[in-house]
Amino acid sequence: MACACPHHVHRSAFCKHMAAVETATDDWTLKAFLSEAEDDTEPEDCDCDGLDDFPCWPCVQTGQTELHN
Repeated sequence: MACACPHHVHRSAFCKHMAAVETATDDWTLKAFLSEAEDDTEPEDCDCDGLDDFPCWPCVQTGQTELHN
């Protein structure tokens, strides 16, 4: 497997694009984050309390909260 991104080209490393291809399902969709319907529990490392109305990265990453523009 090869990729044209700088991470793979300059470091000969397994990149996020390769990981996406490897984890694609048979219908060519990726399941990177759980939807809120699938998991409504707060991440263990949630730190939203100290950020006013701004979500912490663990909540954004798991799909618990969306990042505001």
